Amino acid sequence: MPALYRNNRDGTFTDITRGSGLDVEMYGMGVAVADYDNDGLPDVYITALEGDRLFHNEGHGHFRDVTAQSGIHNANFGTSAAWFDYDKDGKADLFVANYVAWTPQKDLWCSLDGATKSYCTPESYKGTSSKLYHNLGGGKFEDVTQKAGLSDTTSKSLGVVVFDYNQDGWPDLFISNDTQPSKLYRNNGNGTFTEEGMQAGVAYGEDGVARGAMGVDASDYDHSGRPHLLVGNFANQMLGLYHNEGKGFFVDEAPSSTVGRASLLSLTFGVFFFDFDNDGYDDIFAANGHIEQDINHIQPKVQYQEPPLLFHNQGNGRFENVSNQVGADFERPIIARGAAYADFDHDGDLDILISTNNGPALLYTNEGGNRNNWLSVRLNGTRSNRSGLGTIVRVESALGKQWRTVHSGSSYCSQSDLALMFGLARDRVVNSLSIEWPSGTRQTFKNIAANQFLTIDESRGIVK
Repeated sequence: MPALYRNNRDGTFTDITRGSGLDVEMYGMGVAVADYDNDGLPDVYITALEGDRLFHNEGHGHFRDVTAQSGIHNANFGTSAAWFDYDKDGKADLFVANYVAWTPQKDLWCSLDGATKSYCTPESYKGTSSKLYHNLGGGKFEDVTQKAGLSDTTSKSLGVVVFDYNQDGWPDLFISNDTQPSKLYRNNGNGTFTEEGMQAGVAYGEDGVARGAMGVDASDYDHSGRPHLLVGNFANQMLGLYHNEGKGFFVDEAPSSTVGRASLLSLTFGVFFFDFDNDGYDDIFAANGHIEQDINHIQPKVQYQEPPLLFHNQGNGRFENVSNQVGADFERPIIARGAAYADFDHDGDLDILISTNNGPALLYTNEGGNRNNWLSVRLNGTRSNRSGLGTIVRVESALGKQWRTVHSGSSYCSQSDLALMFGLARDRVVNSLSIEWPSGTRQTFKNIAANQFLTIDESRGIVK
């Protein structure tokens, strides 16, 4: 059953699941949040085994299951999902990643040591195609997977990130696959996509073998003006850190970096870029945990429970492993799966939420990131989709230029806050804040004071 916690605004939460409409028995996997009907309230899509659910936000903490009448029907092994306006018609569409053709009835007996049952490798099961649902308005969706060129029954997908990798103004998709080539779909701007993963250099690892890819994210971590990719992989494969070289080509920098060496033995599910110390450069977080409880009997250097990893961006394209410098709780081994960020305590720095396998969710409070200055920007679309998905926000201060895109999904089966947090280091003023909405609307604001939470409306400008 899903769980809904209300933030009490005092550092505590209250479980309000019962009676919320989300108290539905299901084998839930992941979540994606956006205002798909542009009514000002965020709606919830939950992926699951044998039956995803779409919940409409009725207001006042209540949701209604509208799956049956919505036209969305995904009875597969749903994993990650993302809302995005792929055709820029002002309505949020939905991409759903599907894993393998597995059900409890189709389960096979596999073993690592020949004696005890373990998880079978993905090769034991057939793949299933992910799904793209076009938002028709009026609460209705159409399955356009085939029409859009996204049908692929060989894929075994676990993660999705929406990003404009070629910067042509149309949102593209990177899909992480488990033991199958990962896929990079270029948005052609006419309702169709073209797969370019192999020629772009992101389909395989550097050895030419498909990895066990899971969580994904994208960011311009080196201020090059281009978005780069981060991919969590299976143990003994290390993280993927694909640098966007431009002209549709990426190079994995992890094998020659601290990121690769430190993550080699980890099995990473949730990953994301975020600026944990507000110095203006995106850092890397990785949530780790193996799937086999007795893995160290077979591979002594690999552990079932693993601590998370945190890499601090040095500002020159290089990262330092600071995992053992940010508190004892961060060094505790866990069996992590999903991971997301938000400023839960509203103090100007990003905190971390991790889901664990057969355990409680863990909330890591950032106790020092707000020593540097910052600016939070939340968007309300009017001509564009209400959640502002696909909107680019650029800030310029004495520190330099930064940009971020509002996007749903990313990580593994997770949803981070849609508000954009900009670290400003010691700068107290943003000289220029510009917004590029999917509708084509452009806004520019000058001399914005640091350390405030802004809400910007596409029609009215800064509203608070």
